[in-house]
Amino acid sequence: MLHVVKAHAYGNDFLLADAEAAGDRDAGALARAICDRQTGIGADGLILHSPATGGAAMRLLNADGSRSEVSGNGVRCLAAWLVETGRVTAGAPVAIRTEAGDKRLELVRRDGRRLTFRAAMGPPTDLMQRRLAVGGDELTVVTLRVGNPQCVLLGEASDARLRRFGLALATHPAFPEGTNVELAAVEAPNRVRILIWERGVGPTRASGTGACAAAVAAAAFGGAGRDVEVVSPGGTQQVEWRDEGIYLTGWAEVIMEGRWLGRTGDRTTADA
Repeated sequence: MLHVVKAHAYGNDFLLADAEAAGDRDAGALARAICDRQTGIGADGLILHSPATGGAAMRLLNADGSRSEVSGNGVRCLAAWLVETGRVTAGAPVAIRTEAGDKRLELVRRDGRRLTFRAAMGPPTDLMQRRLAVGGDELTVVTLRVGNPQCVLLGEASDARLRRFGLALATHPAFPEGTNVELAAVEAPNRVRILIWERGVGPTRASGTGACAAAVAAAAFGGAGRDVEVVSPGGTQQVEWRDEGIYLTGWAEVIMEGRWLGRTGDRTTADA
């Protein structure tokens, strides 16, 4: 049995498990089994965590078992659990060590079980516009890294357009490691609306790093300001693009603790 915590930020949900307790399980296979929404607990990703100074270190697996460097919503979910369980002092900065570097989070508000953090996500890198052939279309996209690879398609953010281009861009040969995709519509200088196709997951209700990428792309090439609300189907996050890097503000909440009873690859059950 494996103790599991479920948390989400704006409907972008994660399962948290102690890396040592997970033992020598195949992490990718465990993620596929436990994140399955029919035969597992269900989530967009699995976070294996271990203690670290001032917070925790995390390893993130997408629902399909593939590795991800970082998740803006995932680091908040882990930080919320650390605060809720007293592993860090409420009000003290929380340090989350990721494969994309250390992320520092400050708790700015608490509304019941929803904890709002402002996270220093670091500077964007490799920011550029590119032309890509997708099926019979020639698209101008913005590519960058915000700890993980991102591809932003500015313009209409519609479900039909996401179905048409989301998977095709996420698996495009231009991105050998795959990429996260955002459709981003600039509605005002301080507001950007997005839809997300997350690498290794598919459509998600929200994405922290996706919100960061869309905000940067919109500011650099879409006429938006550098301090914007980013609205996704799950809700609104605040992104500030400063000289020293990106700051992401939003909430997360822990919603379940239970025991994973299934073995990797089996049809499985959970006892909440």
